[in-house]
Amino acid sequence: MSVGRDDGRRAALAVVAPGTPLRDGLERIVRGNTGALIVLGFDPVVEDICSGGFELSASFSATRLRELAKMDGAIVLDQAGTRILRAAVQLVPDPRLPTEESGTRHRTAQRVARQTGFPVIAVSKSMRTVAVFTGGERYVLEDSAALLARAHQALATLERYKRHLDQAAAALTALEIEDRTVIGDIARVAQRLEIASRVTNEIAGYLVELGTDAGLLGLQLEELTAGTRRQRQLLLNDYCGAAAGTPGQAGDRALSGLSPDELIDLAAVAAAIGLDASGGLDQHVSARGYRLLGQIPRLPEAAAAALIAEFGSLQKLLSASAQDLRQVPAIDAVLASTVREGLSRIAEAALLERYS
Repeated sequence: MSVGRDDGRRAALAVVAPGTPLRDGLERIVRGNTGALIVLGFDPVVEDICSGGFELSASFSATRLRELAKMDGAIVLDQAGTRILRAAVQLVPDPRLPTEESGTRHRTAQRVARQTGFPVIAVSKSMRTVAVFTGGERYVLEDSAALLARAHQALATLERYKRHLDQAAAALTALEIEDRTVIGDIARVAQRLEIASRVTNEIAGYLVELGTDAGLLGLQLEELTAGTRRQRQLLLNDYCGAAAGTPGQAGDRALSGLSPDELIDLAAVAAAIGLDASGGLDQHVSARGYRLLGQIPRLPEAAAAALIAEFGSLQKLLSASAQDLRQVPAIDAVLASTVREGLSRIAEAALLERYS
């Protein structure tokens, strides 16, 4: 699923998440053994396919939705699900639009969603299920308990990958200090950053769908992923397009666009971030210094960029004295001392951890 479609689906699921008035109304409909067809949005296109029924402009409530669902016909809400605009209407979408559904209500729901671009909810009386149609996609709402189990499983997976990422990143730091970094080392960290990003995105989807039932999952996710986005950007700044001059943003998009099969191939990962691994993954690459400078507390990004523009590589930065650093226009005496001491501490700690 594309990013745009995924965002649209999540926006629709957020409106019907547990704890929302609309979800309460849908659960009342299911418990009352009544079907329903609900359109989340109104514009001239929706108006054109509405036939009969009656117009309303009433504030939404779960009980009103339940009572209106007892009548034949569809219900039209505003896009936020806060007002009931029409009830008991017959929806007449273009019959030429494709649909994979078999039941009349669900076929209409999918065609209306395709034609209008608004989410459409179909509540099945016989199956006692709630399906949300966005565009051509169909998503059946799941029980919170099942979603929570999957979310916790994904969180445990993310925690495991985060440990592997931290280990690989620490090893890369030590290799950068010794100027022994090869393409394989960089690709391994980029690979694990991307895997962590994809698992994080999956859990974020569960959080949207769970609504108030998510509990503390959001805090756990935030704690686990703190700093990973910046870590990814610093890695790309250090190595992305080192040979070809490819912007880091292009490398970020290429890394995100890798298929699952390509993501497990370190050569494909290296190519995505602009490193030529045609000669093997053991080719030497020198760091620019963004990653290590990024580990110095309260160092402005502009100052880090000025230092790298002046010295050009991490090795020259490591060998520079505080006096040398002060020659950079954006660096004053205090900042030069901070950078010099910070780099020394990071180098000492990284090498001590690697060889202890």
